[in-house]
Amino acid sequence: MTGEPAFAAAPAGGLPRRSAQAPASAGGCKTTTSCGTSAPVQDPEIAEKIANHPCYSAEAHQYYARMHVAVAPGCNIQCNFCNRKFDCANESRPGVTSTLLTPEDALAKVKLVASEIKQMSVLGIAGPGDPLANPKPTFRTMELVARDCPDIKLCLSTNGLRLPEFVDRIADLNVDHVTITINMIDPEVGERIYPWVAWRGKRYTGREASKILSEQQLAGLAALTERKILCKVNSVMIPGINDEHLVEVSRTVKGLGAFLHNVMPLVSAPEHGTVFGLTGQRGPTPQELKALQDRCEQDDGAEMNMMRHCRQCRADAVGLLGEDRGDEFLPETFQGREIVYDLAGRQQAHEEIERWRTEVAATRQTLNIATGARTPDVPAAEPVRPAEVVLVAVATKGSGVVNQHFGHAGEFWIYEAGPGWARLVQTRDVDRYCNGPSDCDEDASKLDRTIEMLSDCAAVLCSKIGLGPREALEEAGIEPVEIYDLIDKAVAEIGARLVTDRAPAEVGTP
Repeated sequence: MTGEPAFAAAPAGGLPRRSAQAPASAGGCKTTTSCGTSAPVQDPEIAEKIANHPCYSAEAHQYYARMHVAVAPGCNIQCNFCNRKFDCANESRPGVTSTLLTPEDALAKVKLVASEIKQMSVLGIAGPGDPLANPKPTFRTMELVARDCPDIKLCLSTNGLRLPEFVDRIADLNVDHVTITINMIDPEVGERIYPWVAWRGKRYTGREASKILSEQQLAGLAALTERKILCKVNSVMIPGINDEHLVEVSRTVKGLGAFLHNVMPLVSAPEHGTVFGLTGQRGPTPQELKALQDRCEQDDGAEMNMMRHCRQCRADAVGLLGEDRGDEFLPETFQGREIVYDLAGRQQAHEEIERWRTEVAATRQTLNIATGARTPDVPAAEPVRPAEVVLVAVATKGSGVVNQHFGHAGEFWIYEAGPGWARLVQTRDVDRYCNGPSDCDEDASKLDRTIEMLSDCAAVLCSKIGLGPREALEEAGIEPVEIYDLIDKAVAEIGARLVTDRAPAEVGTP
């Protein structure tokens, strides 16, 4: 890249500023291939629903935050990958929380967080148990938030066992995003995942339990989509148990109208105390996960729309995806306080975000860069994915910009890169290599693990990188690139150069 980027440093509010030379017209990419956002653009209602939802739109997740409130402790099924523990502040995985809240405390926390983190657009109830196994606190919380915070989208995540029972209630509350965890549609597979389910006053085990669960999940999904409620299906990839089966799950949920499929890696370690953790069941590698996501998205998965940017959030997560600011909002910060909801300030912040997103879209259009996502302002067209692409890793703090030091990154965003193409396909967690001036460029084991995590990438894009990591990446055949620019622009330009420069045998479809 030559010349200065068409924006200045981010202001205190966190958003970069464009310079006067920035293009003024709005635009977007033209493709039917999706990556966390695949709404038929002909339907403005769906386009509006996903526009600022960080889970349903990979592009929106760079700008908008979410929060979860832990008001639902009980669960009506047991999963071999789950152990709902409390006071686990250092764990980031589903089903974990530090504090249970009453609906009234949840409302106070939502008002405080939304007024302090003004880009927060979505409230989700996801546990630590199952929200629909705890309907009274779940729906009471939603009623209170809808009353006092009318601009916040309401979301619900459920295992689906009681979903058909509550579809009308969900619709009445204007909850227009529901996530259902569906790990199988074959009870023979399910009995290896679910020891029991509690259904209508009786505990069922084995294959019978999984049959009941699957029937309820699919019936609930069909009922929600009939009411035009957007549904995301989460599936945990468990190597050797349901990994091959998840392609059929993807086909099935697509046929029932699911909007998005999120195939997540199993989180399994002995210290979590789960059955899979204690028995040594491994999770997938990032490369295995991506390969399965690709299969579900391609023809043998009914061309399902895949979520590629999930962070497997805690039940009390706060902030942008990939960050957790929960420690800033402990109970003493909101309990017993009269909190004024800053609706006007939030509206102003969201307007600023949308102005910046429009300018980023204009730059993409000017440079003819596609991201693999449909956008509300551009009609759907045939995919423009190049025949030859490479993978590149990006260190970013959000806002659509390469703006993070290599050593400060706790995760890397993995992009398909090529001429006119910059598509987010995965995020990968790493141990932060540099924790401050006195602890940087020292831990070789962390660096080795990071390089292994990025071993299928041709380049790493970051704002700065130290000499040691630079040399280690180069030795591993990964090009380190220091750059501060729009992610889409940088990825497409560097991807085009890498595709051109690399030998034909090295280029392909990651």
